[in-house]
Parts: sequence; structure tokens; C-alpha cells
Amino acid sequence: MDFGVVVQTNPPAARTIALARLAEEHSFDHFWTYDSHILWMEPYVIHSQILSQTSRIVVGPMVTNPATRDWTVTASTFATLNAMFGNRTIIGIGRGDSAVRVTNGSPVTLKDFAESIGVIRELANGRSAVVNGSTIRFPWSRGSSVDVWVAAYGPRALAIAGEVGDGFILQCGDVDIAKWMIDTVRAAAVGAGRDPDAIKFCVAAPMYVTDGSASDREHALEQCRWFGGMVGNHVADIVEKYGSDGTVPTALTDYIAGREGYDYNEHGRAGNSHVAFVPDEIVSRFCVIGSVDEHIAKLKEFEAIGVTQFAGYLDHDDKEETLRLYGEKVIPALREHVLAKS
Repeated sequence: MDFGVVVQTNPPAARTIALARLAEEHSFDHFWTYDSHILWMEPYVIHSQILSQTSRIVVGPMVTNPATRDWTVTASTFATLNAMFGNRTIIGIGRGDSAVRVTNGSPVTLKDFAESIGVIRELANGRSAVVNGSTIRFPWSRGSSVDVWVAAYGPRALAIAGEVGDGFILQCGDVDIAKWMIDTVRAAAVGAGRDPDAIKFCVAAPMYVTDGSASDREHALEQCRWFGGMVGNHVADIVEKYGSDGTVPTALTDYIAGREGYDYNEHGRAGNSHVAFVPDEIVSRFCVIGSVDEHIAKLKEFEAIGVTQFAGYLDHDDKEETLRLYGEKVIPALREHVLAKS
């Protein structure tokens, strides 16, 4: 299993870059940032600095979207980063959430979403794509290689992940929900004539290591409760479109009954004012919270259902210590052990 970190690009940018360096020092494989250009700083500028100050870690957005960013510009950005720093980028993409909703915009249609993935991937990988009836290609790009991973919750978006995605991102750490989502994506891949084993599967959720005491766990729950609100915002869209009749797991839809709205001014913030409807049980299920041993146990459950990467959000008050504990204790427990002498 690979390991990633997910952070907001809050000012100062130097802090984000420092966290990326620390993540690499502690053996993380990927460093993901939000992409919401109004709420936070422009990520791609910061990505270039991260790549210039690290040597191994792979960098990308979780997630960008094809609504606020022109598809060809996104592809050019990643092809350029690869040309400058080697093939150390990755593209997480969704239909559009905070980046479009703060300007009263809307996510792209599912048809445009699927098309955008193909265009961005082909161009960013140095191949030709048809855009507005014209076949185009970057004449300056040589050897660029980047995967496009699809973030999704709803049935049709999950199908798109299986049909055209190099990977699938689930922003929810519930094991049962993750299994259902992965099975759905794999089935779509088979239906499209693809090898489902070729698709990578990433579970992204807040990670908070506690000392094992009840009081520390209570603190961790409060630090991570925002995530249930963020997931609930996406789930509300699914319920509005598909209803709550079992099209998606009730474990994902039932808890939003008390939801009264969402304030993007507090998007992704610990201690925000509109997540009281999220119970402790949901925070525990959707996040990875507890002692080192509890983290290892849950991550092994993810691995058993086919998860190939766990990406932990650091939107809480214990960022550096979380990275240290993962690097020294959690990640080694999940890595393959190689003997010096056998």
C-alpha cells in the first residue's frame, strides 16, 4: 500500500512546502493539495516549489475540476511540471465542488466530465486529443507521463471512474462503503472491457493518532468532525439526484437527515459551525482515528478490500506529529519487509 498526505494550500505557502518535505522524509509516496483557488492559494504554483525542493514524492491535486480550469491548460500545466521535474505528478479530478460553488457555478455534466478526463490525460501524456473539433497536441512535450484519478460518489460518476480512470479516489474512510465503491468501479471497468486490476484505488480520510485515552479520542473526533460535513455535502447531491432508496449504501446517506446546509466559508475547517449533525459514530467510521495499532488495523482492512493508497488529511492541530508517527510506526507496519540476510 502507498501512502499520501492531503493538505489545504493555506498561507503561508512556505508551510505547505515544509509539510511536503516532511512527508517525503517520513516515507509518504504522494502529496496532494486541495484545488479551490478562491478559498485557498493557487496550488499549481506551490506544486512547482514542492517539486523543486523534494526528490521523490509525487504531487497533485485532490481534486481539480474541468469547470473552473480549461482542460488544455490543466494538461499543459502537468506536462510542463513533468518536463521540469521528471514524471512526479498525478491528477485527481472531480466534477467540481467548492471551486465552482463559491461563485454560484455548477459541476460539469457527467458527459463533459468523462470527455475532460480523456482530453487531459491524452494531452498531458504527450498524445493528441480532439478539442472543439480540432486535433491538437503539445509539440514541446517529450516523455510526459501522468495518471488521472477520478473522485466520485454517485453511481454514474463511479461508472466513469471504472470506464476511463487510471485510479479512483474515495473521500471517505468507511471500510464497508469503500468496498461497495471499489466493487462498483471494478464492475464498470469489466463492462467497458478494461482490466479492473489496472485501476488504483485510493481512500482519503482524516488521520489522527491518539494516545489511547478517552479524552484524546474525544479531542480527535472534534478535530475531524468537519469531514463528515464535507462528505455529507456530496451525499446530499446524490440523494437529490437518485433518492435514498438504496442506489448507494444507506450507511453513506442516512446520517445527513439532520443536515441543514453547508457554508463554504468554513469548508474543510476543524471546529466549523455547521457539522453538529455529524455523530461521533460517523466521524469514527469515516476517518482513521485512534492509537497507532488502531490505525494499522484499519489500514490493513483497507488493503484487504483492494485499496492501493491511503491518503490522510492533515486538516487538524497535530500535523507534524501525525507525519512522524506514520513515518516511524504506521507505514513500516504496512510495507513489505525485506530481509538483509536469509
